[in-house]
Order: sequence, then C-alpha cells, then structure tokens
Amino acid sequence: MHLPSLRSCLSTSRKKERARADTHIFHDEVQEGLMVQIRSPVGGETGPVVTASFHLHPLYPTEPPRISVSSPSLSRTQCLGIRQKLVDQARVLVPEPMVHQLVQYLQCADVSETLRRNEEVEEGAPQSAEEEQRWTAVLMLDHIRSLKRYVRLLERWTLQLHLTVRLLQGPRLLLLLLGSRTSVKEFQHLLKTSKVDVDSTGKKCKERMMTVLIERLSSATHGYGPPSFEIRRYQTAAQASQIFQELQLDQVYRQIEDSLWD
Repeated sequence: MHLPSLRSCLSTSRKKERARADTHIFHDEVQEGLMVQIRSPVGGETGPVVTASFHLHPLYPTEPPRISVSSPSLSRTQCLGIRQKLVDQARVLVPEPMVHQLVQYLQCADVSETLRRNEEVEEGAPQSAEEEQRWTAVLMLDHIRSLKRYVRLLERWTLQLHLTVRLLQGPRLLLLLLGSRTSVKEFQHLLKTSKVDVDSTGKKCKERMMTVLIERLSSATHGYGPPSFEIRRYQTAAQASQIFQELQLDQVYRQIEDSLWD
C-alpha cells in the first residue's frame, strides 16, 4: 500500500477507533514514512493502557513497521514483552497491510501470561540478557537549527523508549542517555535515520554529524525511573560537571572532559 492511500485508510480507521473508549490514533511524518501512534487498553477494556507506536517504512507493508510500546502503569520489561508479541504478529502478516490488525490484536490478545512472567523476572529472576543492561551514552551534536522540532522528537522518543535524556546547551551540544542498552541503541538509530532538523534552506534533514563520545555499561542508579527529558544549559566546566554529577555520571564526565574543552 502506498503512503498516500495509507493516510486515507488511517483517517477512516481513526474515526472508527475513536468510538472505542481510551483509543486514539495519530499519524505524523517523523521519518521518511509515517508514524502511527495508538493509545489503547491491552487485552480487553479493563486491561492496562499502553501507547504503541508503529514507524512505517516507505515500502510498508512489504517491510513490517518498527514498533515501540510504553505505559505509565507497566514496567519497561512488561512493555518489551508486549512489543515482542506485536513484532511476532507483524512478521506473520507481511506483506499485507497490518496496522489495523495489530491494533485489534493489541486490544484483544491475552497478555496476562506475558505480564505475569515479566513481573516475576523483575521481582526475582536475574536479568543477564544484554538488552536489559543499564546503559549510558553521551552524544555530541554539531548544531540544531530548528530547536522546537528537534526537542519535540527527542521528548517523544524519551517517552516511547523509557529513557532519561538530557540535552545540554553550551559550548558543546550534548545528549546524555540513560536506560536499557536496547533503548539507548534504538534512540541513536532514530536520531540518525529520522528527519529531526532543517538545513540552511529550511528543508527537513537527518542528523548526519552526531558523534558518540562514550557508550558504556552504567553503574548509576539515578535516572532509571520514569521517562525524563530536560534541557540544561551550561557555560563552564564546573556547570557541566554538576549536571553529570546529578545523574551519578562523574566518571563518565572525567572520561570525556578533554574532548569538551580542547
């Protein structure tokens, strides 16, 4: 299905879905395709409310959508479990249009076992899987021309990926990321592949000049709660160091300090 006809289809689906309680559909040109975002109870009307985002490739439905799931009432591990169910279902439905079917699956699928199993993992079982590792990354940006657009997307990804993100504005533009390894990697992928800014002519463009200053396992305990995005400003080394200290990233700052002030 071509994207213009997909927009028409989504417009029709949106009217139908709004008739159902707690379900809304939004679509936006975040990347080169579309992003469809649905807020809906999962597993029935009394189930927990989740926000599922479907990033549609220009070749959709030949290419399945990239999916993310978030919910204020569920843990990150439980959201990942629901996401995996949707990913598995999407693979089965290729190459047919599938967003509507995935929404129906989300609303009707019995996920109680998935939620229970993932809750047990969080309470007692060791989480040794690579994707569950606490991860920290510091990215350096060359410039931001459209701050409003850039920040809007950063805030969206922070919520979707359950991350702690700080945008530091000063002599260097920095992004501090804290969260699971998979979420930090996904954030970086979105940053490089999405049209987050505009060029000198005002045309939307991708982030092509981002540099990863450091990326490593994190021993910090602060910054792994609910999603959090803030813009912080600094002018001196002491001010920058203080921001890192607030997130228990003193050692990280010492490792990149020379590259910030050379």
